[in-house]
Amino acid sequence: MARKNRNQPNRVIENVRIEKAAAEGNSLAHVDGKVLFVGYTAPGDLVDVEVVRSKSGYMQGRILNLKEKSPLRRAPFCQHFGLCGGCKWQHLRYEEQLRQKQTQVRDHLERIGKLELPQGMPILGVDGVEENPSYRNKLEFTFSVKRWLTDDEVATGGQLDAQAREGLGFHLAGKFDKVLDLERCHLQPEPSNAIRLFIKQAAQEEGLDFHDIRNKTGYMRNIMLRNTLQGDFMVVVIIGQKPNAAFNTFMERVKTRFPCIRSLMYAVNTKVNDSMADLDIELFSGEPYLVMEMPAYKPDEPDLKFRVGPKSFYQTNTVQAARLYRQAAEFADIKPHQTVYDLYTGTGTIANYVARGAKKVVGIEYVEAAVKDARVNSRLNHIGNTEFFAGDMAQVFSTRFVEEHGIPDVIITDPPREGMHENVTNCLLNDALFGQKPTRLVYVSCNSATQARDLERLSSRYKVLNHRAVDMFPFTDHVESVVLLERMNHED
Repeated sequence: MARKNRNQPNRVIENVRIEKAAAEGNSLAHVDGKVLFVGYTAPGDLVDVEVVRSKSGYMQGRILNLKEKSPLRRAPFCQHFGLCGGCKWQHLRYEEQLRQKQTQVRDHLERIGKLELPQGMPILGVDGVEENPSYRNKLEFTFSVKRWLTDDEVATGGQLDAQAREGLGFHLAGKFDKVLDLERCHLQPEPSNAIRLFIKQAAQEEGLDFHDIRNKTGYMRNIMLRNTLQGDFMVVVIIGQKPNAAFNTFMERVKTRFPCIRSLMYAVNTKVNDSMADLDIELFSGEPYLVMEMPAYKPDEPDLKFRVGPKSFYQTNTVQAARLYRQAAEFADIKPHQTVYDLYTGTGTIANYVARGAKKVVGIEYVEAAVKDARVNSRLNHIGNTEFFAGDMAQVFSTRFVEEHGIPDVIITDPPREGMHENVTNCLLNDALFGQKPTRLVYVSCNSATQARDLERLSSRYKVLNHRAVDMFPFTDHVESVVLLERMNHED
């Protein structure tokens, strides 16, 4: 077979009417019997498209000309839109984002889960996010010795000195080795941008070289910034070698410049990947955690506090997390005499959120460090009716475990994106264990496709009573789904 001429121009398709939004920031149309995905378009756009990839069942294209703008469009708020790998839906009106997300969740539950759904509740959106998109409490950035150059810089030949080529920001969409140097990210409240820009400047002034992603060299690798609603920040700096005098001076400068940094830490990463999960995090100054506050489920109860460390999982949208947990608690409808299981409990946020209204809450989590945090969070909130267990969910949640700790009246499960292990769903289906007890099951998911798969597995014993999509990540296609189910008797 002859090889394609690399200099051969790509196919151009004119006057394509975009039909609907799709995943990964794309929208789609149908051309010549194939699906055509086009990034950064909106349903209703009329565009000319260059095909950049063609497979047997689909094509991927990019906009050449936007001939007619869809009424669903809005002006992007970020100067980095189109290059940065995040916020790919910021050109869509927020009400359309919500409509697309609700449609996506319902489609997954009906098509993949083969479920007969009740009407359900309208999607729970983020109030005022179009005017103030700073909804995140955590961002991670990457250092690069060779940042992505703008078109103007390329046109001038890219003749820049070494420091001018360095960058600190996000990876470009689909490019692991290309980092976009950020001037401003709107997703985290200030002084997030000021901290990041100062860190870049101070590192350069102290002679700390930036990471070369391809050659796996360089001193400064990554930073992670966390914040509370009260304005406290955590900063974790990841370096490629042991701390030296210049690094210590750099950290002192960061500490002095920003008194709002209540937790300043670092870690040495000599691995190829950037994961923090297996790194030893060292405290430079302050406390090794932030305290996140969340309104209690009942207004007459004190607000909840959660200690969040550098590796702790905590929902990245603080305000919306409280609304998500409130929705889960309302579905669960827990009574004071009832036992609750919280599967995939993480640091015990949901378990502690609902514990004051229950007889007992039993949490199970794979990560042992998270279980330790969960116990600390119970003590911090003076909650004494929780028990937490660490281990592989597929092994811990078993017939023997339920026999030891009691048959739950309510089960809340919030698994990772891959959903629940089949052993877990099999245990939930165990008639000999649960008998005729009308156990309520509240399934919280960040991936409605795997949620739908799990619910199909459970459909012989559980029926859907209600469901609601919750938008935790505006300007992206990601959405949370909360489904309420009840265990059926054999004759139901």
